Amino acid sequence: MTIEEQIYQHSIHYPDHVALIAGDERVTYAQLWQRCLLAATNVRRLFGLRKGDRIILAASASMDFVYAYFGIHIAGGVCVPIDPDTNQTRYELIRESTQPVCTMGALHKVEGFRVLPLGEVCAAYEQMDAYVHPDEEQIADILFTTGTTGAPKGVALNYRNLAAAVRNINTFIENTAEDVELLALPVSHSFGLGRVRCVLSQGGSLVLLGSFASMKKFFGWMEQYRCTGFGMVPASWGYIKKLSGRKIGQFADQLRYIEIGSSFMSVEDKDLLCELLPKTRICMHYGLTEASRSAFMEFHTEHDKLDTAGKASPYVEVAIFDTDGKRLPTSMEGEVCVKGDHVTCSYWNEPEERFAQDFFDGYFRTGDCGYLDAEGYLHLKSRIKEMINVGGKKVSPMEVEGILNSIPGIVESACVAMPDPEGVMGELVKAFIVCDDETLTDTDILAALRPRLEAYKLPAVIERVSVIPKTASGKIQRLKLK
Repeated sequence: MTIEEQIYQHSIHYPDHVALIAGDERVTYAQLWQRCLLAATNVRRLFGLRKGDRIILAASASMDFVYAYFGIHIAGGVCVPIDPDTNQTRYELIRESTQPVCTMGALHKVEGFRVLPLGEVCAAYEQMDAYVHPDEEQIADILFTTGTTGAPKGVALNYRNLAAAVRNINTFIENTAEDVELLALPVSHSFGLGRVRCVLSQGGSLVLLGSFASMKKFFGWMEQYRCTGFGMVPASWGYIKKLSGRKIGQFADQLRYIEIGSSFMSVEDKDLLCELLPKTRICMHYGLTEASRSAFMEFHTEHDKLDTAGKASPYVEVAIFDTDGKRLPTSMEGEVCVKGDHVTCSYWNEPEERFAQDFFDGYFRTGDCGYLDAEGYLHLKSRIKEMINVGGKKVSPMEVEGILNSIPGIVESACVAMPDPEGVMGELVKAFIVCDDETLTDTDILAALRPRLEAYKLPAVIERVSVIPKTASGKIQRLKLK
């Protein structure tokens, strides 16, 4: 069933169960379904929406967003979620690509275009007569990537993709209708939007916090609504830890699960979470917008594998291929490729021939370099385009960054390739670091690295910066540092 059909089933069988919470407002599943139907009626009434028409939705974690998002689907439209802080250039690119019938929500950095407030879309009008189930191959969403290695792409996801991803995630995390999840992630991106779908498909309750900006509100709502889980990226954990220390441990008996997004997190931080939350199912995923949550690991049960990206998610296959499309055996490095019903059905406005190039034997090419060990655990090295070639030897930026980040005084780091000024080695490693210890010298840093890295992996240049560029989901944008 589509997520919308599952919500409808909950509205019939558990009409009074709470679906959404925002402050003092609570919405039951019966109310949620009715308001989604009203939003669907309105987009049809206002825009003459036809099957397949696109609507850009400036996505903020509000009840009206939830109604509009599912309402667009119910009306047969295609939702294009974007960040409310999307800049003018990116918005115009997305608008030109998708040719939407309208833009809804609130855009803070865009001028010259009409944007319909969500309140107008969700106002009360006559209810739709019936909900027509979509074909599973029909496109539901187009998510534009944040571009860690190149120009953003419009990733098309059909109803089968969305339902499969939810099934995979909920199977691993073990969500139930009794869960109350605190949502503090951006809903314009795959991770946060996925949490909305996962909770509501299971009949759980979603508490719409919006962001981690206020620790007082985060912990206050966690306690007030007796939340059993939440999602975060590693950068959010750094923020929580910095501002509140070990306070999350006070919820050790309450939190049943946490889902953590796929960017670097030190083994030390993983160990700390295990210590503070000994009963919590702490799950970390690996995935892309094109293939949401393709691998998972759980910190407690797989504690001896915390330096890996885990194993293939339920109903997903992971394999390693070489550049010629030949499948590689255990322990050989190559391109990480994944297979499953969750994998994107197409790229928007790109020919099928181009899309087909991103597959090897039915497996989607992630662009990541890594290998599978004998137990099936995925070891990631880096993005293929970000690997550093030092005299023919490949250096993973993630490996160097992991050791740099363990040095006291270094908050975070990012490594990229730089040309060898002598022209001998081709490329050398350049490290960008954010440092909170002014007495830490380059000599100190290299002295800490030498016992743990081969000589060719040592940074030839270390540059101090105030911030490392990242996507909204916390992934380092190394190419912006070149």
